[in-house]
Amino acid sequence: MKLFASEKQEIPISDHFKPDGSRWTLKEKLLLGLSFDDYRKQLVRNPLNWLILIIFAIGVPIIVERFVFGLGSVTHGSNDYPWGLFLAFGLFGMVPLSASGFMLGTTVELFGRKDFHPIERLALLNGLLGYFFAVIYLQVDLGMPWRLPYPMVVSLGPAAVLFLVAWHVATYLSVQIAEVLPSFFEWIGWLKGKRMIRSMVLCLTIAGIILSTLHQGALGALFTYPAGKLHPLWMSANFLWIQFLCSAVFGGLSMLIIVSTLSKWFLAWRCDNQFLDSLDKLTLGLAKGAAFAMITYLGIKFMAIAHDKEWVYLFTGWGQYYLLELTIGVVIPMMLFAFAVRNGNAQMARVAAFISVFGVLWNRINTALIGFNWHMYQEIPHWKEVAITITIFTLYLATYRFILYRLPILYAWKGEK
Repeated sequence: MKLFASEKQEIPISDHFKPDGSRWTLKEKLLLGLSFDDYRKQLVRNPLNWLILIIFAIGVPIIVERFVFGLGSVTHGSNDYPWGLFLAFGLFGMVPLSASGFMLGTTVELFGRKDFHPIERLALLNGLLGYFFAVIYLQVDLGMPWRLPYPMVVSLGPAAVLFLVAWHVATYLSVQIAEVLPSFFEWIGWLKGKRMIRSMVLCLTIAGIILSTLHQGALGALFTYPAGKLHPLWMSANFLWIQFLCSAVFGGLSMLIIVSTLSKWFLAWRCDNQFLDSLDKLTLGLAKGAAFAMITYLGIKFMAIAHDKEWVYLFTGWGQYYLLELTIGVVIPMMLFAFAVRNGNAQMARVAAFISVFGVLWNRINTALIGFNWHMYQEIPHWKEVAITITIFTLYLATYRFILYRLPILYAWKGEK
């Protein structure tokens, strides 16, 4: 697409009208202003599309096998290790990395920081897709998606933490869809729908704050169910919920830095000058918030150890592994973030963001899988479970790219107030 964008005056599409004054059709917008033959050529020429096709060719049949023959055919799941990669990575990992939606919505709409507006829609889209695919991972783990409404509206369990998480995620997903709809309405030309959503933006933002902060903490509270199985260094009944919430803050900000950086690297033809020119400054602003969240997270971590009197575990092999996670996943990126902000180095902030996201995922996998039943045997995920996890994440990336190519996320739609 970068080649076509440089050769053709009419693309990339950023308004409803062609250079000759005629109106773009929906089909032409979907094809990015290219003819069908040109669109097919750019699909074939892009090596990433071939990689995606290979992953789908391997992973989709395994997903079908999971739903036909059951979870046991693709995982090593058991009563000892009921939570595998689908939840450790897909739910517990992707949800905190999707927290950018409510944070940037709050920053721009509630606190009036309009300087962050160029990346607000990207943050909202990151939140929407992250939560949506977390639900897909959950459905692959649970099976029988047609029975999803049953525990939520038929056989209620209001005293259960999982009931709280399910309703919060479902409700917040609806809020995020509403927050992303203005860009879709601009793209199709329905300004009345955009104005209707914009009139509710303050209510949507406040609802997003309440729902997101509650279920981020509730994900940590889920581990109070099997409290005796999780290693004491990762399990603190009084502090785990706030550890999950606090790590979601710097995880979501770091993920936004990553997706904005990747957009600048690979989708510069789709970005407008406002996005590109302000990205370094906005990256440093996000880095500052992530650094503050990280120092708070570290303080809560050691406060939990002191409260539960678990210092002795730090001198064991598990304790060394725990300190390694904190050092690589939190301390190093925190110092890099602080140095980057102090010296105005956006590239270093981006490096720190990649390490930070890795640290959040590492912590969630340690909590849900590696540190689970630590006094027993160590569970190793089935290769088919890994294949399904990669396949769904690839679909997530493909969906992300499809939307960024078309909707006004990285650029401002022209000709409309």
